[in-house]
Amino acid sequence: MVSPRAASGCGDSGSPFSEIIELNVGGQVYVTRHKTLIAVPDSLLWNMFSKKSPKELARDSKGRFFLDRDGFLFRYILDYLRDLNLVLPDYFPEKSRLQREADFFLLRDLAKRLSPRVSKDNSISEEISQSDTEDGAQCCSSSGEPLRALSASGAMRSPSLDSRKSGYITIGYRGSYTIGRDIQTDAKFRRVARITVCGKTSLAKEVFGETLNESRDPDRPPERYTSRYYLKYNFLEQAFDKLTEAGFHMVACSSTGTCAYTSNDPNEDKIWTSYTEYVFCRE
Repeated sequence: MVSPRAASGCGDSGSPFSEIIELNVGGQVYVTRHKTLIAVPDSLLWNMFSKKSPKELARDSKGRFFLDRDGFLFRYILDYLRDLNLVLPDYFPEKSRLQREADFFLLRDLAKRLSPRVSKDNSISEEISQSDTEDGAQCCSSSGEPLRALSASGAMRSPSLDSRKSGYITIGYRGSYTIGRDIQTDAKFRRVARITVCGKTSLAKEVFGETLNESRDPDRPPERYTSRYYLKYNFLEQAFDKLTEAGFHMVACSSTGTCAYTSNDPNEDKIWTSYTEYVFCRE
């Protein structure tokens, strides 16, 4: 792999950095131009890549500049730096976390756009993003009248905040348990290796939030489907509680299992291995 220093071209005139820079942000790799990273004066990245030398910055084992931040959310930070414009998906439950990242990187204008707004009646509206960057563009009905979603107090709200989307989430796990001999009272009943989450990306993030491990599928768009997410804990009941709190209910389940002995002695413990899926629905 070509190290950041060895990449062809140069950055701004007199800069010790290459024109193309590789970053490792929380385990996610990004490749961008030097001028993109210094697009906002006095930001954290501007200070790193204009005021410091390459030797002063942390690197990973492959020579990429390392930032110990949220690798998934950094894609939006980088998008903002490219043209100083913010466009988020229609359903984006990570606004508060993205605002925290914007504050960390000293992107004050971005943090301001992401902060909740307070209307005249002191109610908080979380509407941001496309309305901010498209100069108040409105949707219109067939009669040409502008359509706006209103909260009960009359404050402007995003339609995605007024109703929760319907859909399905499938929870799967591969577990094992031991059935001991009759005289054995300390047999381990259930051992769950990993709980997987399958379904639409936006629904999975809404339900499980920070307890969802996205490392195997980090850049999946919100409206796409995935079967590669899994949870950071191994308690099925905790996952069920999360789904119930979000308005989901179980509609189906299936399971398969096999049995084996720990040795050739039929008097030894039996070990059962199973794979089970639970399908949850929100209408």
